[in-house]
Amino acid sequence: MIDIEEVLGPDGILAKSVEGFAYRPEQEAMAKAVTETIEQGGVLISEAGTGTGKTFAYLVPALVSGQKVIVSTGTKNLQDQLFHRDLPLVRDALAVPADVALLKGRSNYLCIHRMETTLLEGRLRSKEMVGQLMTIKSWSGRTKSGDIAELNDIPEDAQIWPYVTSTTDNCIGQECSDYSTCHLVEARRLAQEADVVVINHHLLCADFALKEEGFGELLPGADCFIVDEAHQLPEVASNFFGVTLSGRQLLELAKDTETEYHREAGDLKEITEKTASLSKTVRDLRLVFGLDLRRGAWKEISADHRIMGTLEKLDGELQGLADLLEAIQGRGKGLDSCLARCQQMQEVLTSIRNDEESDDIRWFETHRQSFRLNRTPLDISGMFQAQMERHPGSWIFTSATLAVGERFDHFQPQLGLASAATARWDSPFDYPNQALWFVPRGMPDPRSGDGYTEAIVEIASEVVKASKGRAFLLFTSHRALRLAADLLESKLDYPLLVQGSAPKAKLLDEFRSLGNAVLLGTASFWEGVDVRGEALSCVVIDKLPFSSPGDPVLQARIDALRKRGGNPFMEFQVPQAVIALKQGVGRLIRDVTDRGVLVICDPRLLKRGYGHTFLDSMPPMARTRDIADVQRFFDDEIADTA
Repeated sequence: MIDIEEVLGPDGILAKSVEGFAYRPEQEAMAKAVTETIEQGGVLISEAGTGTGKTFAYLVPALVSGQKVIVSTGTKNLQDQLFHRDLPLVRDALAVPADVALLKGRSNYLCIHRMETTLLEGRLRSKEMVGQLMTIKSWSGRTKSGDIAELNDIPEDAQIWPYVTSTTDNCIGQECSDYSTCHLVEARRLAQEADVVVINHHLLCADFALKEEGFGELLPGADCFIVDEAHQLPEVASNFFGVTLSGRQLLELAKDTETEYHREAGDLKEITEKTASLSKTVRDLRLVFGLDLRRGAWKEISADHRIMGTLEKLDGELQGLADLLEAIQGRGKGLDSCLARCQQMQEVLTSIRNDEESDDIRWFETHRQSFRLNRTPLDISGMFQAQMERHPGSWIFTSATLAVGERFDHFQPQLGLASAATARWDSPFDYPNQALWFVPRGMPDPRSGDGYTEAIVEIASEVVKASKGRAFLLFTSHRALRLAADLLESKLDYPLLVQGSAPKAKLLDEFRSLGNAVLLGTASFWEGVDVRGEALSCVVIDKLPFSSPGDPVLQARIDALRKRGGNPFMEFQVPQAVIALKQGVGRLIRDVTDRGVLVICDPRLLKRGYGHTFLDSMPPMARTRDIADVQRFFDDEIADTA
């Protein structure tokens, strides 16, 4: 390992070779702590405030360590940023010969077999999908990685993607005729050979939970695991250690079985009759859940004879299809794969329907055209610890939002990290001078319901006029966002950008380029969004981001804490909301030259006893309750630039 000061110090390698690099003592201190953990082993939990430069603080030690390092981050966008921008920058500056690789989940790679099958079938539902398929076919001859992120012209949520990518359910692995040219196989091979591999939490947990056959060769060879955006990991891990069955999975099984039947058999018409019957039962099940979109505990439907009866019928349909596929087993690799999927789905359905003795949380959720049945572990700390012991390298967990106040008591127990070393570094930004925190007077209690969003719109209109647009309005619910968007349409003279009206990346690009826009967003805009400079000078947050008390997983955890004699609100709900609020607040000041106003409309922040927990966790901004101070703040900005 090299001297960290020689790299990250005021006269270090990065200061001399990276444009815009600024020395930060907090970054250097974090890099030294990461270096020590990598060299000596063990577990480090570290919070690095916005602007610390935590990415460089862990990439420098990772690249010079000579070890096999896995870097796991929260989203595909952050993966791409790490791999395409940050890693090359640091590696080139250090002139180290480390091989680096990017590995995403299988649904991010073109599946040649499924694309060719879709082309042959010619049964797409719209001209738009046909056009998209032709674009993908043309691109398939040029791409080296097969990463569908290269195709910017096709939206992330386009209906064509499931037809040209694979899942663990429908991939036939080494039996596939296109296996030798498979983009996913090549990406995994490069990852196994690389010194530093960038993955995401979903892949990390998929391997941990042994849900991705063929991926398990990567992690056992690693010496060090760096988990960025670690505050997201407990929820991702909970989902992966549980089981899920969705209507989409079932319909895809029926469709794929019919396709493979026509390709590989064709002489047992009962199979197509059974796939049609299975599809109808799946659609019937969605209908009996009702029209509302909801998430609920299993007990909400366990006494509903129509739902329970349809679930029993679904089990029978899966059994009937499995019996037919067993009768022609060996006729084709595709049909054999469908048989295995059918049996596995029936096992999952049985485990969810009949798991009354377990502590696991059984719940359901409905979407417009589909549903999901879930079984989620109540506590994953033991399981996560067991997996860490199977991978006994050094572990670094980091994020800008892991602590509540100055303590990690909320994060550590969730993953069983009680004995880990911990460290915090505050943001180097000059918050008292760069930012103003405004809590308006006279706001109604958000729990009163009627009139709260209207009151937010009134105060936000005043603030946005003072800031001349350049604002994020962040909401805790889609309902409040839609209402606010309707009300603001006639109140503001600035461009209004609303989540859902275009892809997230497009909205952000438009926000940056316009320079005076107002963007309304919910959860996905609270974190992982980086808008530097004057384009974002105001963040308005509608209320403290407590999770919905009706969420079945949250409710089960609350009940379990209460049974143990704990205080669920102060021990779980408040800390969760503090971390979410810190993420939202973190959108405002992204650089040493940024200035801005934070508006938190929720009066509970100052009126409730738990408010101090939020206050103690926020950056040290100047505070006011007077709108005139907000107007003066922006007037001063105009005077400074005059």
